[in-house]
Amino acid sequence: MNAPSPVRLPGSTRSRPAGAEVLGPVGAAEPVTATVVVRRRAELDPELVAGPGTITPGELAERYGAAEEDLRHVQAVLTAAGLLITATHAGSRRLSVSGSAQAMAQVFGTELNLVRYPGSGEHRARSGDLHLPAELAGVVVGVLGLDERPQARAQFRVHAEPAGSPGFTPDQLGPLYGFPDGTDGTGQTIAIIELSGGFKPEDLTAFFGGLGIPVPPVTAVAVDGAGNAPTGDPSSADGEVLLDIEVAGALAPKATQLVYFAPNTDQGFLDAVSTAVHATPTPTVVSISWGQSEDQWTPQARTAMDQAFADAAALGVTVCVASGDNGSSDGQSDGAQHVDFPASSPHALACGGTRLEATPPTTITAETVWNTPGGGSTGGGVSEVFPTPGFQASAGVPARAGGGPGRGVPDVAGNADPATGYRILVDGRPSVIGGTSAVAPLWAALLCRLAQSAGRRFGLVQTQLYSGITAGAGRPGFRDITSGTNGAYSATTGWDACTGLGTPDGAALLAVLGGPGK
Repeated sequence: MNAPSPVRLPGSTRSRPAGAEVLGPVGAAEPVTATVVVRRRAELDPELVAGPGTITPGELAERYGAAEEDLRHVQAVLTAAGLLITATHAGSRRLSVSGSAQAMAQVFGTELNLVRYPGSGEHRARSGDLHLPAELAGVVVGVLGLDERPQARAQFRVHAEPAGSPGFTPDQLGPLYGFPDGTDGTGQTIAIIELSGGFKPEDLTAFFGGLGIPVPPVTAVAVDGAGNAPTGDPSSADGEVLLDIEVAGALAPKATQLVYFAPNTDQGFLDAVSTAVHATPTPTVVSISWGQSEDQWTPQARTAMDQAFADAAALGVTVCVASGDNGSSDGQSDGAQHVDFPASSPHALACGGTRLEATPPTTITAETVWNTPGGGSTGGGVSEVFPTPGFQASAGVPARAGGGPGRGVPDVAGNADPATGYRILVDGRPSVIGGTSAVAPLWAALLCRLAQSAGRRFGLVQTQLYSGITAGAGRPGFRDITSGTNGAYSATTGWDACTGLGTPDGAALLAVLGGPGK
């Protein structure tokens, strides 16, 4: 009897690498690793995702993770096909798989080639669909990592003349945005996701010492073979890493920071997020300043990431994500409007950007949409992939460019213009950096301080932030930004696709979110 034919893996289609030189097939014996994602044993309860109730990682694994029989079945089939299972995680539904390039290509029905982009290194790539052994159809829902193309870009912008830029030290944003007095992040954990670059401890000692703030506890966590690897170039991803750490640490100095370093691939990104979300202790927030236009992701990778964020919400973790630095087009050249993913996930708190003019400690004189001609603009718009989430149903989100309802981006905002940016230290050099990259750790720090005061984590905090919203009306806890544009969208009273609900008034937000049990 003939063996059943392999089955196409839905959502796995990859385009050919545009603009890349194909160097030839990957060597047959070359080692390749991948992350295999397995179906849930039961669909995640929407009420649990919405909160305020939460569950533990153990409960999540037992009720909504991968079934043990599924994990054993996948392991048996892939092992029989000549692959090695190096790790399994029932809660996040992942198996780590390795094998030779020849074996991996044969098992998953694809061809692996080496490609090279101008000015870049070599990457492993594939095109077309993946296929699964027929026995795994419906059980395996994702296979990530066979293609190593960079999946995301860091959402930061370096000011060209830092000496001439006024900017703000990150700690000055706390009083300007009304962060609640008597809080410093004690007892909270911030998980920061990085896909390249690194930091030097001496930079942290010098930077926080200059602010008169004790160096916060910062630990690098290696994922998929990546690690803390500073390049020494402030304009490299080091700028992103230090921006995230220094903004979060200046605004929530007693919060513990775990910085997860992973390869810049769809596999690395998902593994870093899943590792962070399911860590012990459970983090208060995850801060992500990396992303890419949502149409540049495979559907299987988008779904896997969105489901990881849903897990986070069920665990009481808020995921703060930069909305992008390329306006309503998200830097795409097709003339259409695009939003950035993972900010467009309905389970992420999407963070947009403003231009802030202020006199510390507490006087804001003007705040508008960040849009610098030739120098970047806040991302925002309407998702073509995700439907309008319930919390945005009455917020006045416009129709998609192609028609129909969709998830509106961003949810919230903060200072992002490099001209009014953040004075930080990168690779020993003073820098002024902006971008929505700074807004994600700013909101992460704020939520840590709010959680410290409230005595609880907030999970999918949007359900509270949007509660009772009506189109065209401002929200308590926010400074409504009503001036400026990011290209196709303009700021207006109430929620808009430039700055969301607005920038924070931290003390007022504490009243909105309330204490234990609210």
